Parts: sequence; structure tokens; C-alpha cells
Amino acid sequence: MLNLRSVFWLQRRWKSGGKKRWNVLQNKKNNCDRAIDSFDDFYGSVYGTRWKNMRAALLTRHKYIAMVNNFGDTEQTCSMLETDGAINMKSLINLAQERLRVTDPATEGQGQNRYEIDNKLDALLRKQQEREVASIYPSAGEDGASVQMPQQLKYDNVEAKEETQAESPDFKQSLTKALEDDVKLDEHRLVDPQFGTGGLYEYMPAHSIKGMEDWVAESEHYKYYQTSADFPLRIEPETSFHYPEHLALYTYEMGNCSDFKAPKKCLTGVSSHFMMDGASTLPPLFLQVQPGEKVLDACASPGGKSLLLLQTLHLDQLVCNDIQESRVNRVRRLMQEFLFDYKQRSAAKHLIFSQSDARNLDEYQQYDKILVDVPCTTDRHVVMEQDNNIFKPSRIKERLRIPELQSGILANCLRLLRPGGSLVYSTCSLSPIQNDGVVHMALQKVFIEHGITATIKDLSRQTELFSDVFKFEHPKGLKYGQMVIPYLPANFGPMYFSKITRNV
Repeated sequence: MLNLRSVFWLQRRWKSGGKKRWNVLQNKKNNCDRAIDSFDDFYGSVYGTRWKNMRAALLTRHKYIAMVNNFGDTEQTCSMLETDGAINMKSLINLAQERLRVTDPATEGQGQNRYEIDNKLDALLRKQQEREVASIYPSAGEDGASVQMPQQLKYDNVEAKEETQAESPDFKQSLTKALEDDVKLDEHRLVDPQFGTGGLYEYMPAHSIKGMEDWVAESEHYKYYQTSADFPLRIEPETSFHYPEHLALYTYEMGNCSDFKAPKKCLTGVSSHFMMDGASTLPPLFLQVQPGEKVLDACASPGGKSLLLLQTLHLDQLVCNDIQESRVNRVRRLMQEFLFDYKQRSAAKHLIFSQSDARNLDEYQQYDKILVDVPCTTDRHVVMEQDNNIFKPSRIKERLRIPELQSGILANCLRLLRPGGSLVYSTCSLSPIQNDGVVHMALQKVFIEHGITATIKDLSRQTELFSDVFKFEHPKGLKYGQMVIPYLPANFGPMYFSKITRNV
């Protein structure tokens, strides 16, 4: 029989033990903690001091772009978005094209000067601000009078205008030149050209992973990757870019983190617009699909990029493939939500759903264009969400095998391309292994095993058209592609993409 002293002692022991167990749980790292620790170790060594800014952006809620559904009430949706202050990306691209035409020596003297273009951009932003103010103060401008902006907004515009006028063209040129001249590569991290194609950073993959240890620091693990045998490769600038005439993408200017209104049901029964990370629009845009082409989306889920391809109204046939039935069904549900003629398209084989491992897709049919948005570490997701996190302790081996999975998918998709056809490879990761490294490994694999050669299309000139929307990694830091990096005023991405054309 327990006396009062024994009961008191047991209660103290239980409380003390409970407190200790709570401390252990409190200090235990979760999946997001493991992800950010891994990135601090790996990306800190790759990006240096710039990683701090990228890290802050990754840990902050990202921005969206609204894609208007061409199968719904298009004009009403565009009007609603513009009234809320959103800007049609097509307008920004047109202004950027004028700006590039002015700075191109081959077109000197043609078109408008830089000041006229800057004034157009200012006028466009001011018009959006006035619409936003008019929606807040509906009485202003009803009788035809001009909308009066709040005093602080006026001052902000005046200060911005004075700062713009204070900069001369010579000052802008000298500043740009100084920034370019000051950029230096870390020479000690370059691979000796005699051992490979040269110019590649240390973190490059070979054919397979070395070792499958239960735990190893990410940066240490990737030191096992080395470049190997050379292969024929040509890198040339992409000569053109055409923004789809019927595609309407809306965004807010840099620094504006406003939210879009939720989609509404249209008269046709479909949703009015689709919201997605803005950087995810670039791979399908740079694929440049043309009328009548057959296109494969090799890893289609969740379906936003496939939907954008359909919104161009160019495709003759789109095949949406993914490895799991649940993922294919997710794409199917998205199409049903946004396409009023979904059943007719499916019946006519204009829209096909396929469930298969993209590494094993048969070569019985070749495609004009392929979108290869491969599974990756999904950097933004893993630092924000516990569910389906690749940094879960039980998924270490799966995570370390990701580059092999990616290169297998890309290599097979190069086989599925018709000669002269193009694909865009993309990831939502900052890892040079999963980006340039996988492209290098896949190009080497298809040349050795199938004799296929390819041309890398340099999209540096095309990304300048989107410089008012996205923050891009400096081209000198990449060999085979371009990348949107997380940046607080324009918090999209990350998104790496590389355009490849098959030669033979």
C-alpha cells in the first residue's frame, strides 16, 4: 500500500520525466529543418554570400501568376484582373522587346529611344495604380473627372520619376559594365578541360552514384561525381521568341505581393483562371509549340504546364504522362475543370493520358516537342511543408538517387524526339547536380548508347524579355541552361530550364 510520501515522490518523478521528454521532442529536427540544414551546407558552398538572400526568399510565401482560361469568360476575367492592378505579361514583354531593339547595334536608330520606352513602362504601371485606386474609391472619376490618387502614392511616383530622370544613359552603361566586369568565377572549382568538356563546376555527375551510406552531408556526397568522356555538343543562341497570341498571363509588378482573387465559375461551367508559380510558365513558353505539333509532357502532374500548352490553342495532340495513377488522375481532374470540351478532345485523341515511367516510354511514336519537368528535391516545398518531404529520414537513399532518375528520364525523352525536334528540361531546384549536371549526364548517355547528338539553345537573350518580372541567375554561373532564383521583391521559383534540340 502506497503512503502519501510515495505518491508525492512518484508524481515528482513523472513530472520530471515528462519535462525531459518534452525537451527532447522540442529539440528534435523535423523534415523542413533537415532540408534547410542540407541547403545551408550545399548551397552555401555553391552560391556563397548570395545564398542568404535566396534562403530568405525560399522561407517566404511565393508569388503567383494568374493564367486566364481561354475556354471561359476571357474578356471579363482579364478586365477583373486589370481592375485589381494586375499587369498583362504580354505588355511587359512588348516593352522589353523595344528596349532590346534600342540597345542592339544591328537595329540602332530604329524604333523608339530608351527614354520613350521607360516612359511607356511608367505609364503602364501608373495606369494600373489608378485602376486599383479607382476600385477603392469608386466615386472618383464617375463623371469623367480624373481619379485623384492618395497623397503618399503621388509622392512615391514623383520620387521614382526624379530618380529615373537623374540617371543618364552613360551612367547606366557604366554601371552595367562595372557589374559584368566585377563578376569573377571561382577558378579553383573549375574542372581541368583535359578530363572532360571543361568549364564545368566541381559538382558534376558521372553515370551513377557512389555508395549508398545511411547518412552523408549533401555537399560531401556530390564530390563523388566527376565528368568523364567527352561527347560532341554545340551551344548556339536561340534566334527567336514568339509570345502566344491568345495566352493571357497576369502578374503584379516587382515588390507588389498582392493576392489574386479566387477563380470563378464561367458561363461555360469552367473556372475563370488558374494560379501557378510564375516561374513555372517559362519552360512551356520557351518550348515554343507551333500549330499542328504533337507534344509530350513526360512528367505532367500536377498539370499546370500542360494546361498552359493547351491555352496557346496551337496543339494538335498533347500526351500527359506520369508514373502513378493518382498523379494522372490529378491532371485529368484539372483538365475537366478548365476545358468545357474535355470529352470531345479526349474522344478525338487530341488530349491523351498515359501512365508510365518516363524512363521506359516506348519509341513507337516520336514527338515534335517534349516538356521534361522531372521530379526533384522541390526546394521551396521541402523547407515549408512536412508532408511528402523528400528529406524524411526514411527517404535518404531515394533523395540521393534523384540525379540518376532525372538523367534517365531526360535521356529517354531525347530518344523520343524526332530529329530537329526540341525539348525543355526543367527542375524547381537550385542544385547544380540536378540542373546542368543532369543535362551533361543525359547528353553523354544518349551519345554513347544511341549515337544521338544534340544542340543546346542558349536562352539568355530571351530571358531578358522577362527581366521586369523575374530575377535570373547570372549566365556565367550556368553552362547548359537558365534559372529563376528566389528573390523577395519577385519571389518566384526556383526554376531551372534548358532547351535542347535533337540533331540526329
